[in-house]
Amino acid sequence: QVQVVESGGGLVQPGGSLRLSCVVSGRTFSQYVMGWFRQAPGKEREFVAAISWIGGSTDYIESVKGRFTISRDNAKNTGYLLMNNLKPEDTAVYYCAADPGSIVLGRDQGRYDYWGQGTQVTVSS
Repeated sequence: QVQVVESGGGLVQPGGSLRLSCVVSGRTFSQYVMGWFRQAPGKEREFVAAISWIGGSTDYIESVKGRFTISRDNAKNTGYLLMNNLKPEDTAVYYCAADPGSIVLGRDQGRYDYWGQGTQVTVSS
């Protein structure tokens, strides 16, 4: 069984920063793509960023490019999403997900087999 657990959310003022963490434990995979998604109140869940197993490839939605950085430490089975210059529109529940066996990044939520419970990020003054 695979567990995906996010942490690091909270309340931050506009312009502030947060770093989310995602630990994937349980069954081990030879490799997997890690993705971050978010769901704002009243909206559908959307793709935010993804990173390949080795970390050489990343993908971001346009609205977070230059502000968010996705990274991972495979030795710790942990991924990170560093969020800088946060804006009120970044307020959402952030989810981490794993797409095992993949080497190609994808934005389609259906590719991701394992999901965490989410961590709330609120950007407000």
